[in-house]
Amino acid sequence: MAETVRSMRSKRGRMGEWRGYLLRILIFLLCAGIGFFCSYRITERAFASSRLAPNTWLNSTNAILMEMESGAILLDQNGAEKMYPASMTKILTGVVAIEQIRDLDEKVSLNETIFQPIYNANAVTAGYLPDESVRAIDLLYGLLLPSGAECAIGLAEYAAGSESAFVRMMNDKAREIGMKSSNFTNTTGLHDRDHYSTAMDIAILFQYALANDTFYDIITSPGYSAPATNRHADGVTFYSTFFSRISSPTLDGGQILGGKTGYTNEAGQCLASFAVQNGSQYILVTSGAAGNNQTQMLHIDDAFAVYGALR
Repeated sequence: MAETVRSMRSKRGRMGEWRGYLLRILIFLLCAGIGFFCSYRITERAFASSRLAPNTWLNSTNAILMEMESGAILLDQNGAEKMYPASMTKILTGVVAIEQIRDLDEKVSLNETIFQPIYNANAVTAGYLPDESVRAIDLLYGLLLPSGAECAIGLAEYAAGSESAFVRMMNDKAREIGMKSSNFTNTTGLHDRDHYSTAMDIAILFQYALANDTFYDIITSPGYSAPATNRHADGVTFYSTFFSRISSPTLDGGQILGGKTGYTNEAGQCLASFAVQNGSQYILVTSGAAGNNQTQMLHIDDAFAVYGALR
C-alpha cells in the first residue's frame, strides 16, 4: 500500500513538472507572439497601404524614413550604403553658408571665373550672370529652390575665400553633426567618385538643417522673387524644383512641406523631403531611382507613396 502511495505521488510530481514545463512554454510563446504583434504593428504603421517589403515597391534603391522629433527610423532600405548625393549636397552648402555669413543682406559679387566651368559641366543655374552683385539671402534662395550652381560657388567663395576652403568647412560640419559615412569635394553635387554620402547621413543633415529658421523658410517656399541687381533690373524669380514638379503637396492626413531634389547619371533621381502626417513630422531621403530630369519623377512618386502609407 505504501509503495502504491509513493508511486502515485511520484506520478503526480512528474505531472506537476510537466505542467510547469508546459506553462513556461506557453508563457514564452505568448511573449513571442506579443513581440511579433508589436513589431508587425510598427511595420503596419509605416506601410499601412502595402504589406510588401520596401524594396518590392519603392522605385529608389536607397531610402531612409525618419520621424523628425525623435530621430526614430521607420524605414531603412540600404540606408547605410554608399551613394552619390547629387544636388542634395546643396543642403549642406546652404546651412554652412547661413552659419558662416553673419549678415545675409550683404552683397556678394559673382566672379566671372565661376561660370565657365559650370557651363562646361552643363550644371543647373539660377539665372545670375558674371560680375552680378547679389545679396547672400537671394543666393541662398537661388541655391535651394532652382538648385543654382553659381549660387553655391558664389556663397562658398564669399564665406571662405575659395570653394575648396568652404568644402573643408562642409566636411567639418558633416563630422560635427554625426554624418559618419560622407565626404564632399564640391559645393554643387556634380559627380566625383570621392564625393559621396548615405541616405542615413543625408537624413541626419536634413534634420539638422531644418532646425535653422532661415533654411526652413527657404526650403518650404514654392517660389521667390529676388530684387533688382546690377545685371537684372527687374530682379530674378525662382521656383522650387520640388514644388514645381507636383500638382499639390496635400496628403491624406497631412502635406509635404518641402524638398530638395537631385540628379546625376551616377546618382539617379534623389530627393530629401519632409512632411507632416497626422500631426507628426517625418523626413524621407531617397536616391537611385531610374530616369532623369525629363522622365517620370519616380523619386517624388516614392515620397507620396511612403508618406501616404503612414497612419
